[in-house]
Amino acid sequence: MAEQTTIVKMEPISEGIKTPRKKKPKILALINESCTGCAGSPVCVGYCPVADCMYWVPDEDHPPFGRIEVDPQLCIGCKLCIAKGPDGTLFDGCPWDAIDMVPTDEVEKQLGVVFSY
Repeated sequence: MAEQTTIVKMEPISEGIKTPRKKKPKILALINESCTGCAGSPVCVGYCPVADCMYWVPDEDHPPFGRIEVDPQLCIGCKLCIAKGPDGTLFDGCPWDAIDMVPTDEVEKQLGVVFSY
């Protein structure tokens, strides 16, 4: 049996709905290696409508730096994290292109799990 690790989700963390998703999304947000965590003030987390879906993970080797992660069990594939920023900003979505929208079946293969609904 595979050993399960406990994920500690730190602030900043997304706020919003807490109800489980009702159907399997076609795509999920995945954070790639370009994520810088935006110095602890990431815009993407504020756009996420699902509680605890996007969260801060500290870089243990380089504090106080860190990055954002997405919980694939909670992501609804809404693309709000990559949407146009607030009025007056100079970029659309993540300025580092650190969020990829990936087909759910590919994420399941990468993680070796099948999400249930």
